[in-house]
Amino acid sequence: MPKDSGDSTPNSADFCANFAHTFSRQALRHIATSRTLPLDLGLEGGQIDNNDDACVTFNKKDPDTMSNGVIIVGAGHAAGQAVASLRAEGYEGPITVIGDEPYIPYQRPPLSKKFLAGELDLERVYFKPPEFYEKSNAEMVLGKRVVEIERPKKLVHLDDGTTRAYDKLILATGSRVRELNVPGADLDGVFYLRTVDDVDAIRAKFNEGGKMVVVGGGYIGLEVAAVARQHGLDVTVLEMAPIVLARVVDPIVSAFYTRVHTEAGVKIENGVAVQGFEGSNGKIEKVDCADGKKFDANFVVVGVGIIPNIELAEGAGLKVENGIYVDEFCQTSDPDIYAIGDCSNHPNALLGKRLRLESVHNALEQGKTADASICGKAKAYAQVPWFWSDQYDLKLQIVGLSAGYDQAVVRGNPEKDRSFAVFYLRDGVMIASDAVNRAPEHMMSRKFIAEKAKIPAERLADESISMKEMLG
Repeated sequence: MPKDSGDSTPNSADFCANFAHTFSRQALRHIATSRTLPLDLGLEGGQIDNNDDACVTFNKKDPDTMSNGVIIVGAGHAAGQAVASLRAEGYEGPITVIGDEPYIPYQRPPLSKKFLAGELDLERVYFKPPEFYEKSNAEMVLGKRVVEIERPKKLVHLDDGTTRAYDKLILATGSRVRELNVPGADLDGVFYLRTVDDVDAIRAKFNEGGKMVVVGGGYIGLEVAAVARQHGLDVTVLEMAPIVLARVVDPIVSAFYTRVHTEAGVKIENGVAVQGFEGSNGKIEKVDCADGKKFDANFVVVGVGIIPNIELAEGAGLKVENGIYVDEFCQTSDPDIYAIGDCSNHPNALLGKRLRLESVHNALEQGKTADASICGKAKAYAQVPWFWSDQYDLKLQIVGLSAGYDQAVVRGNPEKDRSFAVFYLRDGVMIASDAVNRAPEHMMSRKFIAEKAKIPAERLADESISMKEMLG
């Protein structure tokens, strides 16, 4: 702003005369719905008059107190929580979120469930409403991608050629789908599900009807299959492992979900490997398997896992090992850079090992942990992981990690009922549980696992004993 010859600070009337056309209330409304929020003019302390066309006045920033603030790379669940927790912890500096999608942070779990089914609109999938980021004075730089971190100068370089400076950097880069490298993978009608735009494209195919083949019998694959069947599609699931959900549940739970999907009309083929896609005129028509089987398909949804986005950190020379390597405070090998969510490999004192988790709970809690450290209130992250999946009328809630269990205890009857729990023990200590439509079992398992509780198997299986009385 040019200085007046007699006074270095323009009066409010002059300010309004020069800038009313730019900063009317209507203009701010336009800015609030744009991809970059709020507009950065090196000004703060804005005040809006009650008149719709009134000028907005600002107080000039004091250059001696200016900071580059915190930049959050990624605009998913973890990033949304990082913004919220920074302000909750009392951080008053600038916050900038840079994301490569044109959307403010949104929740990914509903994408393969209620959002795909059309039961939720986009606004209800947002992690926080747009107004939250305005009130938090967080600048949202959307549809842009960070391509390089220049650590010595504490700069990030964007794909549009611009550069941003930071005091602290949070990498919430998340993960991306694992793509099939087989012939025909580029045919029209082969989809992956990771983003809002992916769901929009798949939902359009739902409306056309026909035959859908799902490649992968994990969470995403089975959730998509459930929604598709409820929309009347002919659905076939192809899973390379001997059972569905092989990476995450016991054979007891897998058999239950196989039965449920089969009863709903889904055809499940286990132990088959997809080796290619066939089509004509650029469109998918068949799925080819290594055993010679072929499956007709109007479209295909592939869900065969995700890959952590570590390339940015790796290029910056940060330690990378099955994710971005962090300590219990989510700090990387650079003390000014943190990593949270799917992309981070962190130590867990409760479990006694390092791990990388793909879960909402982990993303949220690591966001809180990193922010507390940035604000000088460091607290170690050590929680029991938990996950969930919604399919049909069933809610599967998983607590802990069952790998290495030596005894599985069933509570309820999974062969007949749609409500039961399985507890996983190692040397008599509960290490994990799967609960289907059993909220009390899920909640108490979180407590028992954190406390490394030893509960006799016969008590866990006895439904006449309430979960609250289990340790009695």
